[in-house]
This record gives sequence, structure tokens and C-alpha cells, in this order.
Amino acid sequence: MGYVLDEIVRSRRNTKAARRLLARLLKKQGLAPKRMIPDKLRSYGAAKRQVMPDVEHRAYKGLNNRAENSHVPLRKRERTMQGFRSPGSLQRFVSIFSAFRNLFVPVRSKRSAFQIHLHRLNAMAEWTAVTRALA
Repeated sequence: MGYVLDEIVRSRRNTKAARRLLARLLKKQGLAPKRMIPDKLRSYGAAKRQVMPDVEHRAYKGLNNRAENSHVPLRKRERTMQGFRSPGSLQRFVSIFSAFRNLFVPVRSKRSAFQIHLHRLNAMAEWTAVTRALA
């Protein structure tokens, strides 16, 4: 499973929304990626041509399965909460939840249960240190 870089809540999935997502990702990451693998929505291609013309764009069947599967925990969490009063509150939740989840979920590879346990212990220690610093 890959890391979730960013998620934006929009009422429409048009070129303007895709351009905003790509610009936000570029600003956060600092440098453009080598390739981009979104779903087959045409607005991503149009936005990529405007924002990142030198980046390779791949939109073939099955390439973005990892990206789509990374949204599953968010969708589950969304369904259980269901009471977002505004798109703004949903956006605040989404941006924090994705970053938080990236810390605790280990990357997919053949790891033993002990290695996964150690990863989660380290993540919890990191989380505790950050929350203590903020308090």
C-alpha cells in the first residue's frame, strides 16, 4: 500500500479541482514526481498538462489499485462518522486522518508479525513525543 499524499474534498471532479489538488501536492512535496498514476478521469490529464507538463502520466487499468485501496480506511471512517456539518470540517478530518494513518500503517512487504509490532511501537513512540511537544 502506498502513502496517501493529499486528499481534497470537492463537490465536482473537474479540471479546476484536479489543478488545485496537483498544485497543492507540488507545494507540499517541493518537487515534481517522475510519474503520476491517477484514475482514468480526464480532468487529471488536463490539469497535469497545465501544472506539471514534464511529468509522465499513466492511466491504465489496474495501475492505481494501490491508490484506490489506500482510500478504503478513509471511506470506512467517513461512513461511521457521517455527521460532517460542512465540507470544511470533512476536509480538516481528511487531511489529518491521511497523515496520521501513514504513520501507523507499515508499507506492504513481507514482514514478520514481530517487525510489524516494532513498527507500530516506534510509530506510537513518535506520536507520543509529538503530542507531548504540542501540549
